Amino acid sequence: MQQNVVAEIRALEAEVGRAMQAGRGEAAWPLWERILGRDPNHGAALMALGQRAFRSGDLATARRHFDHLTRVDGRDKQQWINLAVVCVGQQDEAGEEAAIRGALTIDATDLLGLILRANLLKRQGKSHAAASAFGAVAAVAPPLERLSPELRPAVMEAMAYRDGYNRQFGAHLDATLAPLLRDLQGEDLGRFRESMDIMLGRKKRYDSQSAIFHYHGLAPVSFFKREDFPWLDPIEAATDAIRDEFLGVLKAEEGFTPYLTYSTDQPLNQWAELNNSPRWSAFHLIKDGVLQPGNAGQCPQTMAALQHAPQPDQPGRTPSAMFSLLKPQTHIPPHTGVSNVRLVTHLPLIIPPHCGFRVGNETRSWEAGRAWVFDDTIEHEAWNRSDLLRVVLIFDIWHPHLNPAERAMISAMSGAIAAFTGDAGSFAL
Repeated sequence: MQQNVVAEIRALEAEVGRAMQAGRGEAAWPLWERILGRDPNHGAALMALGQRAFRSGDLATARRHFDHLTRVDGRDKQQWINLAVVCVGQQDEAGEEAAIRGALTIDATDLLGLILRANLLKRQGKSHAAASAFGAVAAVAPPLERLSPELRPAVMEAMAYRDGYNRQFGAHLDATLAPLLRDLQGEDLGRFRESMDIMLGRKKRYDSQSAIFHYHGLAPVSFFKREDFPWLDPIEAATDAIRDEFLGVLKAEEGFTPYLTYSTDQPLNQWAELNNSPRWSAFHLIKDGVLQPGNAGQCPQTMAALQHAPQPDQPGRTPSAMFSLLKPQTHIPPHTGVSNVRLVTHLPLIIPPHCGFRVGNETRSWEAGRAWVFDDTIEHEAWNRSDLLRVVLIFDIWHPHLNPAERAMISAMSGAIAAFTGDAGSFAL
């Protein structure tokens, strides 16, 4: 391009800028036309004049400008989005599809591009592909409250379409599989049912979220099968004696501490309400691997029962055993534990109505004297919606799928960490 033409275009661009800054938008249009006359490939002029034509309803002119812009440039996804929107107005599905592909090739997560693709597939009656596309919209969209008002209805429509499709899909699968499920009645198909529910969006997928040390290869299991832990039989049999010992220490009103005792200079997140609160408290028998003689000495039968459990050996962290007290109208928010190498056992002692416990997708109610074992690195929460105290004996055990050699190495590693830090609790497993 000749030097004098370049200079003329720059002068015209500056004049456009002054007109826009002064609020004289109409004065800019003839300037853009003059610029395009000097340089037919001028990107900003093509964009501005194409947008103006679209707003005025002149789709043919808008299409001509946007087509030209994507041919000579095409590096900005907005160029392709504009072209796709014009194609929608012209009912040119082939052009629309090509333009959407151009935008998503530049940015595969562009929300507007994904919305346009989903809407195109819906209009074409391609319900399966449309459901996948609407699912992609829902997956990349931020929370509705953070969306611009212009995009919020489209994202809500995407979620509604995806959910409706999943309901139809689920009903089809339920009806088709019902005869086989009847034939297999009595078989353990819990994992299959939950996997299908997750696929259909009926349930959420929960994985182990170990906060500090995650042991690779241990399958995330919310609640383990009771029959896998025959050593629980003598512990459950001692429930009455254990409860009596607890009632004795409760009467003395000594040795109880808040379950959470973070210092005020630490980020508390969901724990702000319960930190240093007696609403959720503990009577520690073994804390961070250390026997609490004053407390344990008051509960000899409880300590004897705990000897049946395969308690983990991690210096500075485990074993751990305590009476956990949850006062009336108290909710422990969703959270996860620090490591999946050990599991947590609950032996319910005092259970009023309206108490519950959730691990992942499964919610249970405690029954006095009936223990369960769960993986606390899977999101879990608890609540006491009664007007009475809830009490559970809590203790940890080795994960049963760790072999003796693995357990020995984990114990040795925990000791090495404690030796390195001088404070095992600063990097507890």
